[in-house]
Amino acid sequence: MSENLKLEDLLGRTKTTDAEYINSVAIIGAGVMGQGIAQTISAAGIEVMLVEKSIEQLEKAEQELSDSIDREIKRWAMTSSEKKAILSRIKWEVSLDTIQDYDIIIEAVDEIFELKAEIFSKLDELANTEAIFVSNTSTLSLTKIAETTKRQDKIIGMHFLNPVPKVSLVELVKCLHTSNETVERVKAFAARIGKVPVEVYEYPGFVTTRAIVPLLNEAMYILLEGVATAKDIDIAMKLGYNFQQGPLEMADSMGLDEVLAWMETLWKTLGEPRYRACPILRKLVRERKLGRKTGEGFYKYDLNGKIIEI
Repeated sequence: MSENLKLEDLLGRTKTTDAEYINSVAIIGAGVMGQGIAQTISAAGIEVMLVEKSIEQLEKAEQELSDSIDREIKRWAMTSSEKKAILSRIKWEVSLDTIQDYDIIIEAVDEIFELKAEIFSKLDELANTEAIFVSNTSTLSLTKIAETTKRQDKIIGMHFLNPVPKVSLVELVKCLHTSNETVERVKAFAARIGKVPVEVYEYPGFVTTRAIVPLLNEAMYILLEGVATAKDIDIAMKLGYNFQQGPLEMADSMGLDEVLAWMETLWKTLGEPRYRACPILRKLVRERKLGRKTGEGFYKYDLNGKIIEI
């Protein structure tokens, strides 16, 4: 080592090494969240592989992501060359044959414990021993998920919020066995992809989901009781509290099936009435009116995802 090497140079190199440790990312699940995470990571110049369980779902996801970026181009928020660069770094697969080549694997499937546990167990057998496993869960126990693997020190949660490319926050969730090295590497990775990491303790709902669910639920009960229309409820909350979206429009953008899954998990684990899902939410989910992604929820949407004024 050179005698002229300063301490700050060494520290700087250490930080750079941590940030550059993750150079390739695999994402399991190409739904709305998986697409958003892939776009965000690719935009930071990192190679991404998106994995889905069938060719049909994969092709559908690829088209949805392309359409989503096109809408951003129309708003002058992105250029065609940026779209080309982002999509060029995303590989679309239905196979895990090359999963051992990736430094970090992010699970972004439905909020079902058994499904996530099965995926982590399978990945543990296939991925390289140094790979970090990340779950995008918003309510489930990471410690229990980690117990299905032999690398519990390399399991961590990154709870991204939708729309992922636009929301700067990510909650970093350390489970019981997560090592400090894993935390530091993932914090550096989060910064590299333009996210502000907030460390939270493992607890159902963490911070953001636990705080927002009662608000969404109460807005639904206000609608159910006929106090005001969905539009007026949202206007009241946007103007009264400076929200960018009202609670019902926000629920539609999150996906009503996801919102219901969060409520059911929080109701089951915490047993508090504020998490008991409003009947109107259950009705919409039964009817497969899941919000913006299906074209109808509390509002109806056009092909560009804009609310249709009635």
